[in-house]
Amino acid sequence: MWSFSRYSIFLLILSVVFLVGIGLVMLASTSPWVEPEHMEYAHVKKQVSFLVIGTIGAVMAALIPFDWYSRGVWGFFAVAVILLILCYVPGVGIEVNGSYRWIKFPFLRQFQPSEPSKIVLTLMVAWWMVKQCAEPQQYLRGFFYPLLILSIPAALIFMEKDMGTTAVIIASAFLLLFVAGTRWWLLLSSAVLGVGGLIAFVHMLGGNRAARLLAFQDLEATKLDYGLQQWRSLLAFASGGVNGVGLGNGAEKHGYLPFAHTDFIFPIIGEELGLAATLAVILAFVLIAVAGILIAQRAPDRFMSLVAVGLTANIVIPAAVNVGVATAMLPNTGLPLPLVSYGGTNLIFTLVSVGLLCGVYLRSSYQESAAVTTRRSRRIMRL
Repeated sequence: MWSFSRYSIFLLILSVVFLVGIGLVMLASTSPWVEPEHMEYAHVKKQVSFLVIGTIGAVMAALIPFDWYSRGVWGFFAVAVILLILCYVPGVGIEVNGSYRWIKFPFLRQFQPSEPSKIVLTLMVAWWMVKQCAEPQQYLRGFFYPLLILSIPAALIFMEKDMGTTAVIIASAFLLLFVAGTRWWLLLSSAVLGVGGLIAFVHMLGGNRAARLLAFQDLEATKLDYGLQQWRSLLAFASGGVNGVGLGNGAEKHGYLPFAHTDFIFPIIGEELGLAATLAVILAFVLIAVAGILIAQRAPDRFMSLVAVGLTANIVIPAAVNVGVATAMLPNTGLPLPLVSYGGTNLIFTLVSVGLLCGVYLRSSYQESAAVTTRRSRRIMRL
């Protein structure tokens, strides 16, 4: 296992390259149907520009010393909270489809603050469990205080009507706390209460959210309204079958399946490229999970190890949720498929997360090389 972990960075990078590549190919296939005639492949061009920015950000994130992340964690947290609050400020926050998830400044494109918040919360929880919690099984310092810190941005994101991202952030943080040593029964009981409370809250609100929550349970009855996307998604998978109908030949992207280039790009992969392509996408995310675990195992210190766990969860959990929604196993959450779906903020900060994982790997490799060099020097001196 230890020797195999040396190749974890190759698993990570190859999986990311594959997912980004298939995302660009499928975006080229789907985006012309949602673009004006005079802006052919505009989405592809934008995604490529996001890819360049994200790659630069990933390289920078990998090279910055991790001490800097540890020392600046409270500053990052404050900035993340301020950006989330700006979603509610008139003239800055932007409403799209009834949700207040985006902000826009004169010098920036539309921006989704919840994406960098995932990384910041990972750094924050990891820092707390390493620097402020000597006994992870203590109730206050090992569970209550980190949950209290987490609740601030989570509540802001929830009030943006972004329940999917809220659930992902909490799930990733709970996984990180479990690995850090928090009592499992505290996390499990809180998760059960949280899910029960969320369902009760959505039912109490009624309207669109409650209808979307219940639609996946009976798509036949809701296929013309709230269950439309998931119904058409299943039709796309059925149409593609094992071999697919061929790249560019899919029918669902022609206005039948809404958001086929963003939240529901996975069914288009199944329709046009078939079962092998969808399984390859799932395998790529499995390999990212394996690589993340291996990187966390060989991290040079506990802070980096926990950060690697949290970042891996931030990538893999949304992917699992997206696939679950596309196959009608979960309620429609509106989460994109990381690295594949169209979307600038998601792509950029997912690549930054990948860069941070690479940074953990590089530092562990450097430490191992230094240790080997020291041992060799001692042997030579004995001789």
